[in-house]
Order: sequence, then C-alpha cells, then structure tokens
Amino acid sequence: MRRMFGTAAVLVSAVLTLAACGGGGTTGNPLDTTSAAPSGSASGGGKAVIGSFDFDESVLLASIYAQALEAKGVQVEEKPRIGSREAVYDQVKSGGLTIVPEYNGNLLAFIDQASTAATTDEVNTALKEKLPAELEVLDSSPAEDKDTLSVTKDTQTKQSLTTMEDLAKASKSMVVGGPPEFKKRWEARFKDVYGVEFKEWKPTGPTTADALKDGTIQVGNVFSTDPKIAANNLVPLQDTKNIFPAQNVTPLLHKASASDTIRTTLNGISAKLTTQSLLEMMQKISVNKDEPAMVAEEWLTSNGLA
Repeated sequence: MRRMFGTAAVLVSAVLTLAACGGGGTTGNPLDTTSAAPSGSASGGGKAVIGSFDFDESVLLASIYAQALEAKGVQVEEKPRIGSREAVYDQVKSGGLTIVPEYNGNLLAFIDQASTAATTDEVNTALKEKLPAELEVLDSSPAEDKDTLSVTKDTQTKQSLTTMEDLAKASKSMVVGGPPEFKKRWEARFKDVYGVEFKEWKPTGPTTADALKDGTIQVGNVFSTDPKIAANNLVPLQDTKNIFPAQNVTPLLHKASASDTIRTTLNGISAKLTTQSLLEMMQKISVNKDEPAMVAEEWLTSNGLA
C-alpha cells in the first residue's frame, strides 16, 4: 500500500532541504511552510500537520484524520499529495509532518527490506522494534489495501495465470506497470521469491489499471481497494508466498508533536474503518468523481466521528 528517480529525485531532495531549513513563503509546494514544527503541548487539542501520499486513497484518509481532529479542537494544516514514501517518511521523522496515514506492511518493508513478517500482528510487532525513536504508529485499522500483481481476464486465460508462481513462466515477455518507485522496491524480491523477471518496467502510477485495460502493460501493481479491478475486469494473482505483507491502514506520527487528543481521535477512527467502507469511499471518488474531502465528511458523520 500502497505510493522518483533521476531529475525528479534531485528536485524532491531540493524541496526537502528547503523545507528542513524553514524556507519561507507560500509557493504552493505541499512541503513549504512558514510555521514551526507543531507542538503536542499546545493549548486545547494541540496542532497537527497532516501529509498524504500522491494518490487518492491517501488524500481521503488524511482528510478523514484532519476533519476528525478539527472537530476535537486540534489546529490542523493539510499538505496533500506530497509524493512517495521516500519523500514523506523523512518529513514525519523530522517533525515537518505530524501525521501521515500509512500502510503497516509497506512501511515495514521500507524500513527493513529483509523482514519476513506477514500477518498484521507480526508486522506491527516488527514495526515497533524497527521504528526510530522519533516515530510511533498507532492502532492499525481492520481496513486493508494490499498490493497485487493483476492481469486482465484475457491475459489470465491465454497465459494460464492464477498465482504469482504461474507468472514466472511468462513474465520475461511481459511489461509491468506501477508507481514510479515500484521497480526499486520489488524487482529483486519478485525474482528471489517467485523467479519473476519482467521484460520492462513502466511508471504508470494511478493509471495502472487503465494501462492494463488498453494493453500498454500486461501486469500491473493495482491496489486491492481500487474499484477499477472490477470495472476493468482485472484479476489479482494469488500471492501464495506472502511477498506482500499485511497492509492495514495505520497512522504514523512524529511522537513529540502528537497530543493525547490526536492519539485518541485517530485510534477511534481506526476502530471503525473497514476494508469494505474504504472500498465504498474509493468507489465514490474513482467512479462518481466525488471530492475526497466530501467523502471523508460523509463517512465521519455516518460513524459519529465529526
């Protein structure tokens, strides 16, 4: 869960450097800020800067967090669509961000690439051991958005694909797509665990499901709560060796910047957020084209959280 090389990486690095140095002015960049790092000891519920990754589900979750915290008197600043985990993680660690909605399995894989933890409990136990002292994770929600390698129904039939093990027989002639960072994160592990090697890797990002449908790619890293899996008649291949660990939605916090109000409120959200509700909300955003903030407000109201 679920999400830049060359010139893009240099630009991200430059932006992060400016943010860390407190470069002033409002330029429209999501990392620019003129305020100091938020303090959990502030009056009332404290302050929080909430960031999100550059995809709709993360923006939705950040909006849920933000609106619920505002209802509890927390002063909130939102910084949506910052980029990938590579860009966001250090911002939380440094205190430039207070909170980001994370996915526990991918967060663990980012911190410890050698980890073999698979279940929610295993992943969270390992996370608490591996996280640096500046960071903490709160309660994981039952809501899970797992990575998949998916193919079209036509490709599945022609290549006789059911599992990722089956994919190893055909992958060298296939093009795979996913987020820009997908190749770096997963190429070696696919080869080591399943013997899967692809002809080409394309950075298809949020258009991955559509690229599968139009034939630009033959295999795609589509996330399990993406409504386009059903809409485009896609088939997620079975991950029989659990290369993709549990991916429960889990708040990641800069520990010193978070108040008790923040912790209690976010844990309350996690207790009520389910995979089905996440899928339904993403349907409204991806298919109905509703704004994430509006969908977040509806969910919070219906669950008595705002």
